[in-house]
Amino acid sequence: MAENIIEDLWLDVDGRRVHYLKAGSGRPVVLLHGGASDCRDWLPTMESLASQFALYAPDLIGFGQSDRDERGYYLGDFSDFVLGFIDALGMEKPTLVGHSFGGRVCLDVALKDQDRISGLVLADSSGLAKISWLGNTLFSVFSGLRRLRGKRQPFPKFLIKDGEDYNKVAADVLRGLKVPTLIVWKRYDPYLSVKIARRAAELIPVAKLVVLPGFGHAPNKQHRDVFNRLLADFINNRGV
Repeated sequence: MAENIIEDLWLDVDGRRVHYLKAGSGRPVVLLHGGASDCRDWLPTMESLASQFALYAPDLIGFGQSDRDERGYYLGDFSDFVLGFIDALGMEKPTLVGHSFGGRVCLDVALKDQDRISGLVLADSSGLAKISWLGNTLFSVFSGLRRLRGKRQPFPKFLIKDGEDYNKVAADVLRGLKVPTLIVWKRYDPYLSVKIARRAAELIPVAKLVVLPGFGHAPNKQHRDVFNRLLADFINNRGV
């Protein structure tokens, strides 16, 4: 069926050439990948849910095939890009879905203008607390191995300016989020403890937490069928 075809597309967003995937029709859903990946992470989700929704998975600026500024990016650059991406494609109140760093970007978009989106889905999202010592160690090891092999890092340089924090959104700010939010977490995440997810679910007024069993950092990939069902149910029930 036509809605199951995944299109490989390009778009200009505020002067940047951006690569993205699109599938399906219906209510819009924007899927944001993690910090060491690209839009292809979402292919199974797009294949599964294209009959129900219009799914868009961009390579964030600096990632994948999208333009990369070697000088680096501030957190606000990523969320501004997502808002520009939404505008460029004429989406009306999409659901934002983010894994790991993609979840952090989703949070920043919501904090800038939560009236522009209809819901948030955060899968083992960064931005709710600092990464564990084990997570930092793993990150350094993997980055070092890529350098030794002469491979380009999958992520750009991250810049920090006053008022931006990649690691943690303040508790009072989370309490101000009115967007229905689904939080999906692995029980044993080496980067971000499930305690972080439980705290976020208590702080965000309209939030539901689902903890999936086992070790890992990517419930959207390790439990694809379950995650896709949770996502579809969340959107179809408007987060309630």
